[in-house]
Amino acid sequence: MDDYTHLDLDEIDFAHVEYDEERLPLLTLGEAHALLRVLRTVAREGGPVAAEADGLSKEIAARIPSQD
Repeated sequence: MDDYTHLDLDEIDFAHVEYDEERLPLLTLGEAHALLRVLRTVAREGGPVAAEADGLSKEIAARIPSQD
């Protein structure tokens, strides 16, 4: 395993994290439609997860209202 003891963690510029923000327990409608677009794209392009993406896209599409 690599030895990282030489790194000074106080010198590393980590990304800022907001700890007081709360995530919604469910997707918003916009997020659900964005996810649906990604899944449909993955299914259309083929590959090892295309069948799973197709199945998930159909499940999500059946559970969310159409986008206006």
